Amino acid sequence: MDVNSRSSNVRNPGRLVPAVGDPVSCLWHRLVHGTRILRRASDWKRFAGDGWEDRIMSEPVTDRLHEKQGRSIGRRVFEDGSAKLSVYLKRHYKLPWLHGLLATLFPNGAWSPGLQEWQHLIWAANQGFPVPRPVAAGQTVGPYFRLQGFLAVEELHGQLALHEAVPLAAKRLDPVTFAKWKRGLTAELARLTRELHRRSVFHKDLYFCHFYIPESFTQTPPETWVNQVVMIDLHRLGRHSLTARWWQVKDLAQFLYSSDVAGVTARDRVRFWKLYRAGWPGRAPGRWLLPFVRWKWQLYERHNQRTLAKRLAKSE
Repeated sequence: MDVNSRSSNVRNPGRLVPAVGDPVSCLWHRLVHGTRILRRASDWKRFAGDGWEDRIMSEPVTDRLHEKQGRSIGRRVFEDGSAKLSVYLKRHYKLPWLHGLLATLFPNGAWSPGLQEWQHLIWAANQGFPVPRPVAAGQTVGPYFRLQGFLAVEELHGQLALHEAVPLAAKRLDPVTFAKWKRGLTAELARLTRELHRRSVFHKDLYFCHFYIPESFTQTPPETWVNQVVMIDLHRLGRHSLTARWWQVKDLAQFLYSSDVAGVTARDRVRFWKLYRAGWPGRAPGRWLLPFVRWKWQLYERHNQRTLAKRLAKSE
C-alpha cells in the first residue's frame, strides 16, 4: 500500500514529527552495526522521555500484558505531571530472517509489523476512517539481519469491542430501542466495509472484536452512528486489485462469522448485506458473491469447531 508517514496527519493526533534518522549508512555499516527507523507524534517524547528510543523494546508495561511467539502487547500508562498518555504497546522481538535481510538491503522500507501498521493507520485516518491514534513506531535492523519493531497506539478510553457491546446493549435497552440501535450500527458497519472495499483495500481480520464503540452507547443510543465506530488492528491491511474478489469474500465471511453473538439475528445479517451492496458509487457486487461468502463462512465455522474439539481433548 502506498502511504507516506512523513507528511501525513492522523485524525486529531497533534502534529506528526518529520521522519528523522532514516538509514543513510552504507551496507557494511548496516550489516555490522545496524540501523533503525523511528516515527512519532509530537507529544510522544513528552511522555516517553529522553532516550526512549534505546529502551522502548524493554520498557515495562503497566498491565494487560500478553506474550506469544516472540511478540507481546500490553498497556503502558505514561505520566507527565497531571497529564497521562495511555497506549497499547505492540512489540515484535524476533522477526523472520528473510525480513531482516530485506530490511538490511532496503533499509527505508517498512519491514516490521509495527511500522507497517503505523503506515496503514496514517492512510486510513487520511481517508476518513475512524482509527486509533498512532503515537510512535519503529524498527531496528541488524546487526547481522536481526529485525525488531514496535508500535504504540493510544488507548480507546471508555470503549468496548462489538462482541461485548452488542450483547450488553441487548440487556440494557428495551426491544424497540435496541432494534433501532442495531439498524444504525449495521448501516455504519456496512458503510465502513464498503468504503474499504471500493478502494480495493481489505482489512484481512474483519472481525467483530476489531470494531469499537463507546460503552455509553449501550445505554444511550447516539444521534448518529457515522464515524462513531472505530476500526482497529490494521497490520494486515492491504490493497489488492487483481485478487480483490478473493479478499472481499474473506473479509465478508470473517465479519459474518464473528457476528454470532447474543443480540445479532439473521435479519441483521441480511440488512448488512443489502446496505453493503446498495451504497456502491458504481456497479454493486453481484449476487453471485454471496454463495462464496457463505462457503468461506462455513469453513471458518468448521475450523473453529475442530479447534474447540482439540482443546477439549487436551483438557481431558
